[in-house]
Amino acid sequence: MKKNLISIVILALLVVNLVLTAIMMFGVMSTNKKTAALVGKIASAISLDLGESAEGGETVKEVSIADTATYTIADMTIPLKKSEPTEDGEVDDKDHYALISVTICMDSTSKDYKTYGEEIAAREDLIKGQINDVVSQFTIEDIKADSRLVKDEILKKIQELFNSDFIFDVTLPKENYQ
Repeated sequence: MKKNLISIVILALLVVNLVLTAIMMFGVMSTNKKTAALVGKIASAISLDLGESAEGGETVKEVSIADTATYTIADMTIPLKKSEPTEDGEVDDKDHYALISVTICMDSTSKDYKTYGEEIAAREDLIKGQINDVVSQFTIEDIKADSRLVKDEILKKIQELFNSDFIFDVTLPKENYQ
């Protein structure tokens, strides 16, 4: 009889534990949803959404992978700008170089793609000139601190060159700085 009574008490405690766990789970889930909504509002208020750029809040053009055409310019060696003197007065007199490959992503559904994109190899030297101008403006410290600035500036200059946004992204699949 004692074993039976202990089994019933254990079963009752198990059911109470299960009920309390369910109540706690629903309470935590609703709080989690509210917290996620609050974080989302804060992020949108300070423009941390991945679809927006830090400056100006302009949205990034979204193109499906099926509509994306790429063109790669391989192994460009570009001299970097001389480093500024540090706060303690040290000057780095070494010449620094960037060895990069640049992949240009183009929207194949754009009307300008038919004009420029299909024959982009013929304009490769113009694009290389823009890339060279952009990368040579940065010091090695600038690039190591945030290489995204280089990509954004290259994209901006190439879009200005073609006076179009059919080129929607620039990636650096191979980047080496010395």
